[in-house]
Amino acid sequence: MDKNIICMKWGDKFDADYVNRLYEMVEKNITIPHRFVCFTDNGEGINPNVEIRPIPPLCEDGIPDRMWKKLTVFNKELSDLHGTALFLDLDIIIRQSLDPFFEEEGEFLIIKDWDFPNDIIGNSSVFRFEIGKHPEVLDHFRELGPAIRKHFQNEQAFLSYEMFEKGILKYWNSDWCVSFKRCCLHKFPLCWFKVPRDPEEAKIVIFHGKPNPEQAYKGYFGKMGFRMILPVKWLDKYWVRGK
Repeated sequence: MDKNIICMKWGDKFDADYVNRLYEMVEKNITIPHRFVCFTDNGEGINPNVEIRPIPPLCEDGIPDRMWKKLTVFNKELSDLHGTALFLDLDIIIRQSLDPFFEEEGEFLIIKDWDFPNDIIGNSSVFRFEIGKHPEVLDHFRELGPAIRKHFQNEQAFLSYEMFEKGILKYWNSDWCVSFKRCCLHKFPLCWFKVPRDPEEAKIVIFHGKPNPEQAYKGYFGKMGFRMILPVKWLDKYWVRGK
């Protein structure tokens, strides 16, 4: 099978429920035959229908984990996978069909980051690539070593510039993947009285930073009340919550 949906879980930021919810959302919203694979350091509690693989070694001391581990998917060999891979973060909400994410033309596609409108930086919550085709990305990362932090804040900035230099950087349609913080929240003081919008045009809602989906579902008090979030119960339409 040459279509793959992959995710990654390490440490204790996200538990197995996040992987299981993502799997359920994916299976509900795709018709293309595929494999669903989770690269993780702990597969306990993950749905048995999810293929578990170890996270490839990053092999670089002095660089904080943060999201740099994502770059390991660019190894020349990625476990027993081949073909096209769609990487999905665990803290997203899938609203519509994922089929177009495999049908869109391009060798590498990523979200255009909302926080850097004048830069080429992408948001790596959702990106697609060809497995085994870009090992030089990881090679360059290892060559730079800890000095990489002087030039790039995180993995998605580094990845965007690498793909730009290769001439293959392409962004998803802007209405496919929307930011919960940027596109769904009401401004103060309306945020105190109105539930965040359910963006009807979006295929995926991205939760970057705070709140995460759990916090949004329960309600969240942020930034001295200027980012007050009433409980977002419409998430029930897309997301099966844990017990």
